Amino acid sequence: MFFIELKVRDYECDQQDVVNNSVYMNYLQHARHEFGDTVGLNWVDLCSKGINLMVRRAELDYRHFLRSGDTVRITAEPGRKGKFKLFFKQKIIRIPEETVVLEAMIHVACVVDGKPAAPDILDEWFGPVS
Repeated sequence: MFFIELKVRDYECDQQDVVNNSVYMNYLQHARHEFGDTVGLNWVDLCSKGINLMVRRAELDYRHFLRSGDTVRITAEPGRKGKFKLFFKQKIIRIPEETVVLEAMIHVACVVDGKPAAPDILDEWFGPVS
């Protein structure tokens, strides 16, 4: 399973001294992009070819909060259900205690030249159509 680690920065926290809920989406996106880099999925190159992977739905279950200085592991596990249903299962885990802070299911749509599509190249990253 792919993951990255990062340290929470103080400017990501709100008035309550916890990470603002919108920042978690940035963490998740960063992990997906880093995953892409490791498997040759270059987001900018795809876009220049008219292929766009777009978040169409995000399900986030917040379990705990984070504070400045916490270190986290963010996972990104791609998957596929059928031709067009792409997704990433993701978690944010506070380390070293391995506390699951957030669980997410990010549903992704592939759009080619403005229309839903499933080019063969998706098989490399999300698996073959089941």
